[in-house]
Amino acid sequence: MGQRLTQIATRTGDNGTTGLGDNTRVSKNSLRVHAMGDVDELNSNIGVLLCEDMPESVRSLLVEIQHQLFNLGGELSIPGFELLKPEAVLALDAALAQHNEALPRLQEFILPAGSRAAALSHVCRTVARRAERAVVALEGHEALKDTPRQYLNRLSDLMFVLARVLNRHRTDGTVGDDVYWKSAKLAQADAT
Repeated sequence: MGQRLTQIATRTGDNGTTGLGDNTRVSKNSLRVHAMGDVDELNSNIGVLLCEDMPESVRSLLVEIQHQLFNLGGELSIPGFELLKPEAVLALDAALAQHNEALPRLQEFILPAGSRAAALSHVCRTVARRAERAVVALEGHEALKDTPRQYLNRLSDLMFVLARVLNRHRTDGTVGDDVYWKSAKLAQADAT
């Protein structure tokens, strides 16, 4: 990888450019920088989520995801470089299967709400979707491996599932639930 930062205020970005890991400079408004920023924002939001009470299995999963997102950010910062491995996508698939199996089947749409931890997981889900869109936009202009796009796609699905897990997690021994959308059309159908 490129040079590690030894100081933060370098002033090299004052002209509207930023340095990539291969020492090239690009506009701070480039598609690559947008993708890097969205991945960084996602990782930061997961950091906020980790401040909440949660099962240890979810916590360790999220910490591993943070490391993989750092790999993804590094890969995006060095054109042509690969840091995020396909095995990371398989690990998300396994986590999805494991956590989904313990949840009741969805009968209705759910709102991005419930416990604070669940709501934060939904925020992570939406930021993951935005990061995925940014990577897809970058792919339209530059060659990228499939793994970054696939990882973000699976991660957004996993954050949805983890929101449901976190809505059920209570330290007082009770079991919570999702917050269901109250569709007027479905309410009418139920009334008849």
